[in-house]
Amino acid sequence: MSAALEYEALTVESLPKRLSDVAALTSSVGPDSTFWQVQEVGDGNLNLVFVVSGPEGTVIVKQALPYVRLVGDSWPLPLYRAFYEYHALTRQAARAPGAVPEVLHFDESQALIVMEFLAPHVILRRKLIAGEQVAGLADFLGKFCAQTAFRGSELSMKSADKKADVALFAGNVEIPAITEGLVFTDPYFDAEMNNHTEGLDPVVAQLRGDVGLKVRVQQALQRFASNTQTMLHGDLHSGSIMSTQADSRVIDPEFVQYGPIGFDIGMLCANFLMAYFSQPAHRGDDLEAYQAWILSVITDTCAGFDAAFRALWKNERTGILYPASLFEYQGHDSAPACDAMLAEIWRDAWTFCGIEMHRRCLSLAHNADFEEIEDIPTRARLEARNLMMGAALVHQAETLSDVSMVCAMAQDFNRKDIL
Repeated sequence: MSAALEYEALTVESLPKRLSDVAALTSSVGPDSTFWQVQEVGDGNLNLVFVVSGPEGTVIVKQALPYVRLVGDSWPLPLYRAFYEYHALTRQAARAPGAVPEVLHFDESQALIVMEFLAPHVILRRKLIAGEQVAGLADFLGKFCAQTAFRGSELSMKSADKKADVALFAGNVEIPAITEGLVFTDPYFDAEMNNHTEGLDPVVAQLRGDVGLKVRVQQALQRFASNTQTMLHGDLHSGSIMSTQADSRVIDPEFVQYGPIGFDIGMLCANFLMAYFSQPAHRGDDLEAYQAWILSVITDTCAGFDAAFRALWKNERTGILYPASLFEYQGHDSAPACDAMLAEIWRDAWTFCGIEMHRRCLSLAHNADFEEIEDIPTRARLEARNLMMGAALVHQAETLSDVSMVCAMAQDFNRKDIL
């Protein structure tokens, strides 16, 4: 596709002709585009996603739309988000090898990325709703979060390289602004696009009336908006992970920005907790065992993050922060410094976790774990547990010194009848 062409959204019918000269497609799918089969599979909130198959193989073509797909053209969005997603994917591929799909082609003018087709991977959220387990999931996610966090920070990067990266991604203004509004602000007042399940009004009123909670949430927003510790995925949840029974990859980093290290791991844990709380509506006799498995994923993901972060601290601490010249070279142990940093990361993580648990029930863009529960009173009852635990996490984040405390809290709220 010529870079001189003006942007035009692809369709199933137009894609073969318009992309027929893209080498990444002709070499991966087949040289004759008349034999390509195209299916639009995007079920997210923002983009077009096409599966393009042919005699030679299959690829994914992802194209940004100039508006929020969930809402329509009344909410415009810049196409440059594809540029930032491309750069995020290349950095994630370098910092966590094998964790993201391979990028085969990028066209900035058309806001599209051609990338590896993951098969037989499916969206992890679908597996959680269906009650399926994924071997090695926690180990993969813990390492991914630790590796991208550590290697994207000044614990590892040269200061000049880190500053250049911060400057590059600082141009991604509109997408992080969605997070700043939908996640940190809208759930706590009657925002125009908010919606929540019928029957939750008493719980919503309690949360919005909790001034201390709102102060803590705004303090978290300040850290999110002002702290450029590392490059974030920015929207890491069970809908941005694809898995088989034993393999996983992370996708869709278009919400990328530099921010606090605890953000991605906190958002991820929130989505596992929401899967946990939703299970009584999805499971039968296997409920207890599957909920226990979800908690084990949370526990092992956090343990894996901790172990990988400490290993990177020991072996790859080559940036300007906590240099060996101040510690090891003087015969001093740097482990207490690592302990202190991890304590700060987990404080942030559990705060962000609680906020995400609120956002997904009260703001725009809920998740399927709850939304697919057709019985409204049941959905409200389960969401109420989730919402109140979210508040407890925000209030108690500084005291949650171990993930086992979070899992015990989840088990406690899972037994409560809040509504």
